This record gives sequence, structure tokens and C-alpha cells, in this order.
Amino acid sequence: MLKSFLTRDEVRDVDRRAIEEYGLPGVVLMENAGRGCAALIDEGPVVICCGKGNNGGDGFVIARHLDNRGIEVEIFLVCPPDQLRGDAKINCDVAVKAGIAVRVASDFSDWLEIAPRIERARWVVDALLGTGFNGELREPYRTAIRIVNNRTGNTVQGQRVLAVDVPSGLDVDTGLPASECIKADVTATFVATKPGFRVPGARPFLGRVEVIDIGVPRRLLTALGLGKE
Repeated sequence: MLKSFLTRDEVRDVDRRAIEEYGLPGVVLMENAGRGCAALIDEGPVVICCGKGNNGGDGFVIARHLDNRGIEVEIFLVCPPDQLRGDAKINCDVAVKAGIAVRVASDFSDWLEIAPRIERARWVVDALLGTGFNGELREPYRTAIRIVNNRTGNTVQGQRVLAVDVPSGLDVDTGLPASECIKADVTATFVATKPGFRVPGARPFLGRVEVIDIGVPRRLLTALGLGKE
């Protein structure tokens, strides 16, 4: 019986093999991921909270596609742009050159200061932490997540949170949340769902789960035993 989910290690393997064996650049996978997430957002203003890794890189792609559609968007980044690497750095540079507002919020006090900006958003995009997360949160992630959760739906009628791949703070293998964990209205997960999503305790954090096709060749997915149950 074919499975319909990918573990944390399998996610890494899919990316590695798509890049190394099929010659599909990682920046293309990131582009497809971000574009698929952006398609789920129908109005602004939008605030995108970006981490240091590829999840944050997806956030920069989302911002560009929203900006292209004329939707007001701004980015809050947990580190200075010069600390980004690889595909995330590429997409951050593109966003900056495109004139999209990027504000560094590297300290918990920065997140307290920008809380009103999050408060006024129609959509908040959680691109802080991806499938690689496990264990406990450090600052400023803990404060960022707490602010997003505390503001969601309280001041803007219909405000929604979109989690990129996985709600930040949720372990994709066990389904266990950290001390602070994003409570999403929509989780846009890539390629396939994750085993932790099936754990009943994870459901309040996931919201509606949408699986996004990022262009990984079907032959590769079949080789990994991925398919409908």
C-alpha cells in the first residue's frame, strides 16, 4: 500500500534527490512552493514573518507574488539579510530590489514593537520554522509566535493565518507542539502531508491542510513509495 505522507528525513531526501539526481535547482522548488502558497491568499494587507532558513525563503517568494498582484505586503525577518544563505538569500535580495518592505526583527522587543502591524493584517503568513524544527524554541521565535497567536482574529474581523509547510513550533514527525506553536487557519504543506498531522493533538494548530505541488518529478515520488492510500 502506497503512503501519503513524508517524514522529516524523507522531506530532506526528496529535496536532495530532486536537486542532485534530476538537476532541478532548489531555487525552482522554492519558487513553486511560494507561488502555490500565494495563490491561497485573496486579500491584504498581508504580513509575512520570515525565519533564517528555506521556510523564510518561501516567504520572500510569497511576498513577491502578492506584490505582483497589487496586494499590500510587508515582511518581518528574524535576522539581518546578510545572515541568510543560499536560495533564501537569493529571494530576499529579489524582494528588496522589488521594493517590498523588509524589516529586521531579531529581538523579542522588536516583535513587541511591530505587534500593531501584525494586528492590522488580513493575512499573517508564518514562514518562521519549517519541517526541520524539533525541540524547544529560542528567541525571537517564541515571542513572534506568541504575538501572532494573541493577535489572530482579535482586532481584524476575519483575520487568518497561513502556515508555510508546517505551523512553526509543531514537530512534523510526532505532531507535538512546542511551548509556543502557531495556530494556523490554513497549513500549505509541500508535496505531501506529514505523519504528525494525523495526531489528534496537532489538529488545533493546523487548520485546513492544503497540499502544494512544488514540481518534484512523479518518478521520484513513486520511487519513495508516495501515493494515495
